[in-house]
Amino acid sequence: MAVVETRYEHVVLDESRRPIIAGTMMKVIELVLGKIAYGWSPEELHFQYPHLTLGQIHSALAYYWDHQEAMDQAIEESLKEADQLRASAGQTRLQAKLKAKGLI
Repeated sequence: MAVVETRYEHVVLDESRRPIIAGTMMKVIELVLGKIAYGWSPEELHFQYPHLTLGQIHSALAYYWDHQEAMDQAIEESLKEADQLRASAGQTRLQAKLKAKGLI
């Protein structure tokens, strides 16, 4: 996998130019989503992802804060894509059964 170094000690860009934690497959955006969705502190992120050091986590968060607009846009695009996929998938058999029973 070809990676590009950044000025952040623990963050590199993968072949798709997505920031990841160096030496791992962990995307910076995954940590950011934990922080945004759950309000996790760096210490809680470390508890949730014990294979990462606090240095790696702080470096990833610093990368996010310095690139917040672009990363927030990427998050928004991913959410829209997920919504489109969900809508195009239609109703599952389980949903149909629950709806028929008036449970949803």
